[in-house]
Amino acid sequence: MKRNIDVVVFNCISYTMVALLSIISILPFVMLISGSFSSESYIVNNGYPIFPKQFNTVAYQQIFSNPQKIINAYGISIFVTATGTALGLFLIAMTAYVLSRKDFIYKNHFSLFFFFTTLFTGGMMVTYIWMIKYLGMSDKIYSLILPGLMPVMYIMIMRTFITTSIPDSLIEAAKIDGGGDYFIFAKIVLPLLKPALASIGLFMALGYWNNWSNTMLYIRNDKLYSLQYLLYKMMQDLNYLQSMAGSLELLDVIDSPSESFKLAMTVVAIGPIVFLYPFVQKYFIRGMTVGAVKG
Repeated sequence: MKRNIDVVVFNCISYTMVALLSIISILPFVMLISGSFSSESYIVNNGYPIFPKQFNTVAYQQIFSNPQKIINAYGISIFVTATGTALGLFLIAMTAYVLSRKDFIYKNHFSLFFFFTTLFTGGMMVTYIWMIKYLGMSDKIYSLILPGLMPVMYIMIMRTFITTSIPDSLIEAAKIDGGGDYFIFAKIVLPLLKPALASIGLFMALGYWNNWSNTMLYIRNDKLYSLQYLLYKMMQDLNYLQSMAGSLELLDVIDSPSESFKLAMTVVAIGPIVFLYPFVQKYFIRGMTVGAVKG
């Protein structure tokens, strides 16, 4: 009976703490959505509300004033994110598998080559010249995919995961049964990498989805603008109009939504990523912890 009471008390305290932490975690998102539907004057005078105050949709009306541009930017961002993440995961997994094999005599040389790029880089100017002049990537959608295709840190994480999670005896057994390297990688290794692929894939998808600098550097055609860069330009244009209006004392433009526009812009941008997370959640924790401890 005493043990049962202890368990009940412990469960009550645990559930209460988890509930409080969940509320604290979700509160910023609630304020984000509420603020995007609140009036600019209320936000400026009272701060961000938990519930919408002086409800209006002016910020969303400005964002979707040209819906075709938003839809096109969504399409570009989705294509870049999906293509870059899928192709990047495949190349990262292949590279990490090769570097993890003990029978690959040049693995230390290639590992040093990859690691060297994390210490010394050419910088933005050299990368820009290489992409534009030598690769001809100006106004090409592939210029949004190529720069983030194979982050070295993810290759190292994947190699560690393979080394600590896939025993060599499994690979040797497959070779004894007549399996070639491509068959072993595709049919045996790759299915066992689901936790790591899900974890790294989520980070890569976030990187591609939130990136706007590549569009700014390599894209001039507004039909190839990503969602993040399009929203960034809309925010810059709004700030410019407000600064000009302030000097000319145009009150109507000054009162246009600025803070609520930022909140609405965030809501529009994070929607797909928020819906993506539940699908990879079951792999996420295991992918982050397996291989973190030696032994």
